[in-house]
Amino acid sequence: MGFRFIHSNRNVADIEKSAAFYAEALGLQEVRRHGSKNGTYEIVFMEFPEAPGFRLELTWMQEYDRPYDLGDNEIHLAVKADDYAAAYAKHKEMGCICYENPAMGIYFIADPDGYWTEICP
Repeated sequence: MGFRFIHSNRNVADIEKSAAFYAEALGLQEVRRHGSKNGTYEIVFMEFPEAPGFRLELTWMQEYDRPYDLGDNEIHLAVKADDYAAAYAKHKEMGCICYENPAMGIYFIADPDGYWTEICP
């Protein structure tokens, strides 16, 4: 018996804003969208075009009308940048770098809902 990760979910307040952020910041592309007929939720799946197989699931729920409580926000995704310096410059320009650890050679970006993603060289 074997397993593999297929997706990770992040609940978001504005599905279009979040999808646009991940497309611009990380180059993720929307590969699937699903919503309820009555408009109570919408799900967008995004993945790296050059590395398909693991998807980021963004979920918007109509009834949730407040910011998500991320606690201490210690849970995060991590991505490897093929051009770390260019990624850093892009994220600096976007204003989304929320934490830097030069000693470890990493930094984190925050999406519109405050979720962190670690950027590794």
